[in-house]
Amino acid sequence: MNGWGPFEAIGGLRPEGLIPQVTPIRRILSDLPTEPDPYAAAQAALEPLREQIRPGARVAVTAGSRGIHDLTTVVKAAVDWLKSVDAEPFVVPAMGSHGGATAEGQREMLAGLGVTPESMGCPIEATMETVVLGTLPDGTPVHHDAIAAKADGVLLVNRVKPHTDFHGPVESGLAKIAAIGLGNHRGAAALHAGGIPLLGGAIAAAARMVVAHGKVLGGLAILENAHERTASVQLVVADGIAQAAENALLVRAGTLMGRLPFDELDVLVVDEMGKDKSGTGMDTNVLGRCWVHGIPEFESPSIAAISVHRLSVASHGNASGLGLADVIPARLLEQIDLRASYVNALTSGAGGARRSRLPMVLEDDEAAVIGAVTMSGRRDWADLRLARIRDTLSPNELMVTPALLKEVEDRVDLEIIGPARDLTDAAHELGPWSEE
Repeated sequence: MNGWGPFEAIGGLRPEGLIPQVTPIRRILSDLPTEPDPYAAAQAALEPLREQIRPGARVAVTAGSRGIHDLTTVVKAAVDWLKSVDAEPFVVPAMGSHGGATAEGQREMLAGLGVTPESMGCPIEATMETVVLGTLPDGTPVHHDAIAAKADGVLLVNRVKPHTDFHGPVESGLAKIAAIGLGNHRGAAALHAGGIPLLGGAIAAAARMVVAHGKVLGGLAILENAHERTASVQLVVADGIAQAAENALLVRAGTLMGRLPFDELDVLVVDEMGKDKSGTGMDTNVLGRCWVHGIPEFESPSIAAISVHRLSVASHGNASGLGLADVIPARLLEQIDLRASYVNALTSGAGGARRSRLPMVLEDDEAAVIGAVTMSGRRDWADLRLARIRDTLSPNELMVTPALLKEVEDRVDLEIIGPARDLTDAAHELGPWSEE
């Protein structure tokens, strides 16, 4: 570990202990609503807008930074539909300060999600410049992407789901991508500066101002089921954004969301975090940890210690939310772009204060997990309640220790899908999910 500065001191530091074997399990979710053809659904949803679009109109279609399963499909459907009504669509990144708060960084993030000029069949126009549409009653300026402001129309595309920082009538969805996503770095920072408890109201008010500016045609709302597949694609007309129509979709999205099948864990092992998984790297609704001043903590799940082991490539080094974990392997340090992470944390205001902290760093995957177990408060490791997930987008497929396996056998919604195996391999890394 030469060249690691103060982290060289952790070389050879290995907490002692033997991790019980883990067994792969799966949550059985029946009757989940699933949209079989998101492309066709998106195009059908847009039909009510046909009379609003004049030939030759330049229409900006938003694309954010989240790992939405059918993002490229729905954005492509919107682009193709706009072409069919003789409009001239183009894609604009709508992700606030992500991508290091640079236009090129946001282009790279979209490319990592599969959104490119080639895949979309239209230009991608990016800028961090904004225009100010007005101010909220408390003096907060409402910024709007300068390119979108010059377009003839703006079509919002985003997933609607519970927010990771707060709860209210409007959370993560069309209002957020209008107010924060298209607000770019300046707009996101301005809205977050008032504190997280007030953020929901600020987003709603700012989104209504963006709509009142007259360019927003409406929004395609993507709802996903507990398997993170598209449940439906629906149009929200401009007047319904940040209003009752969007709230109704949020309520439904909350009932569809995937969650861990256990309310209490000693240790949760998360293979990968990232901005493509959640705005906080790991979804707080899944972890049961918010850690934002002024926001009440979740009642469940209760997890004593969390280890996270890798940063997704699509994050481009942005490890915002890493502080939600307690222990990481040293390898993850090499994946972090501190500038991108800190820009995001500073933009988030109170949302970045605790969640941008660095967890304990240990030498490798195995040491990190053993360290988490050591600090979990479980004296007898035979009773250890440990679960492993790929990421917080996938909480329904897990590996669990024998203490949890006893519960699995008594539940009709859980099934064992493979034999017990070691959690880590001979190289002290997390083992594969499949025996193949």
